[in-house]
Amino acid sequence: MKHYHLLIFFLCSFGTQLQSQDITFIDHQQISKWKSTESDTVFVINFWATWCQPCVEELPAFEELNRKYSKDKVQVILVNNDFKMNVQSKLIPFIQKRKLESQVVFMNDTNADQWIQLVSPDWSGGIPSTLIISRRKNKEILFEQPLTYTELESAILSVL
Repeated sequence: MKHYHLLIFFLCSFGTQLQSQDITFIDHQQISKWKSTESDTVFVINFWATWCQPCVEELPAFEELNRKYSKDKVQVILVNNDFKMNVQSKLIPFIQKRKLESQVVFMNDTNADQWIQLVSPDWSGGIPSTLIISRRKNKEILFEQPLTYTELESAILSVL
């Protein structure tokens, strides 16, 4: 019986570690990579937080875009801006509850002035905001507002 309890303990511990590994922590260098990658992939990078109601309301549009265009070299990346201490307690349960399929990463760069400028010198840092990058068309589009699916799709079609 002891071995059974020990096995359950280890499986539960391992499961918790797997959940935390689902979230990749990024910094300003990752933004630079997305912006400089020579590829046919169009990056749709949304900056959001679980506590931001307009951000949460637009997530289904990004999920729909991801489902419809992932095979067309469109990569949806949801860059979360919650507090680091809330990743395990709020962000991961939020992702699981809503069954988000798009890639979710956590912005772990404390120098906001640096990484916000990397996204766009025109960006105030407000959320929700979305940056669409197309190297093939040499185009970047920044939206500093909530977006509908129709607005997202229109922007994507202009760079595909």
